[in-house]
Parts: sequence; structure tokens; C-alpha cells
Amino acid sequence: MNDEQLLRYSRHILLPQIGIEGQEKLIAARALVIGAGGLGSPVALYLASAGVGSITLCDDESVDLTNLQRQIVHRTGSIGVKKVDSARATLAAINPEVKVAALAERVDGKRLETLAADADVVIDGSDNFATRHAVNRACVRLKKPLVSGAAVRFDGQVAVFDLRAPGAACYACLFPEHGESEDVRCAVMGVFAPLTGIVGSIQAAEALKLLAGTGETLAGRLLLLDALTMQVRTIRLAKDPACPVCGAATRSSEC
Repeated sequence: MNDEQLLRYSRHILLPQIGIEGQEKLIAARALVIGAGGLGSPVALYLASAGVGSITLCDDESVDLTNLQRQIVHRTGSIGVKKVDSARATLAAINPEVKVAALAERVDGKRLETLAADADVVIDGSDNFATRHAVNRACVRLKKPLVSGAAVRFDGQVAVFDLRAPGAACYACLFPEHGESEDVRCAVMGVFAPLTGIVGSIQAAEALKLLAGTGETLAGRLLLLDALTMQVRTIRLAKDPACPVCGAATRSSEC
């Protein structure tokens, strides 16, 4: 690190759990962020301010007036602009050292796997089960750590799925892909503005810990937040042996 970097990241470097070695890991790290909306905004802001060297943002939507109530990476002047381009401009103003790839597309299939393969951590800030399951499949196949978050109304949740650990659950163990879960979108149900900031900030914290190799992550646990009463609880996640995505039977059939 040069003198300017030592100064910029000095408050991280002062932490013995991060230090110069941990900060250098962040500078060399690559993160894939799915979604540049309510959750992706604080995720991207904190990853960039913390010095994560390369951030790839994926989102095919444009900034709308209704987004500005909670999507803090965007500005009024960005209405009508692609969210990834708006976010890239904001991140560049915060930390011009960070390389930001802005992909104005809804990634899936092989494209998603290619992007995930080039990342050290994947953060999912999408708002629909189809994308969440697609991201999960890619991360399971590639054994990439996945930081998943969701926020609607006053309810938020965060989990880390890291298949590098033996016996770890994946997103599909918790929410089966062909189960009865239905998308509950904030466009229909509403969302408390600070909730997305809280959940996204927790996602950023989990991603940074994974990249720096410090602390204990939420791997194997699901954090649930009720922002209306400000109550937080965590529950243990169990791997589903019959999971069609990460189960033992699936792995055996691929061998």
C-alpha cells in the first residue's frame, strides 16, 4: 500500500483483526454484487469505501423516482439512468481506486457462472426467488461463498452460504426451489427505508469478513430482523441431505 492508501484505510488497519494484511486482502479482492437497488446500494457503498479492489454490479433496471426512498447509491439526477451506471458514478466519487464493472443486464445461466467464477465472494441483493436460486446454483457449483439478504415491509433476513465448509447448507436447503414460497416484492408490499440499509450493511460486513479472513460469519445461521420492534434473532440452518442443488445424491450423480 502507498501512503495515501495507508491513510485512507487507517481505521481498518488500526483493528488488529484486520491490520495491513487484512486490508491488502480487501484491496486484492473481487466481489460480485447482484442488484443495485435497496440492498445492493449499501453493499456497494461499503465495499467500495472499504477498498475492495474490484466490484462487479449486475442490474438491468433504470433509476426511478420511487427508488430514491431507500436506494441510497442513487441521486435525483440519475432518474432514467441505468442503476449500475448511476452506482458506478457514486462509487467513483467515494473511492476512485476501486475498479467497478457496471453490467446493465439480468445475469443467469452460464453468464452468471462465468462472473461468479471470477469473484471471491458473491452478494445477492436481488428481489425475486428466480434470481436468488440461480445465484445459489452457481455458487454451489463453484463453491463460492454467498451472502444472501432480503428486506420487505419491516422484515429483513441475512445468511451466509459457504459450501467450502463440510456439511454446509445452501439457499435451496432453506427455500426449496419448487416449494410454496412466493415472491413478496416491496413494489407491492412496501418497505421501511432504513431496513434495506441495515440488511445491506450486514451483508457488506459479512462479505468483508469473508474477504479479509477474519471474525465469525453468519455461515450456518439465518439472521432475522423485525425493524418495527427492533428485535433480532438467529436460527441454525441445517443442510438438507435431499437438496437437489447441494445434496449428497446430487454430488454422487455428478461424479
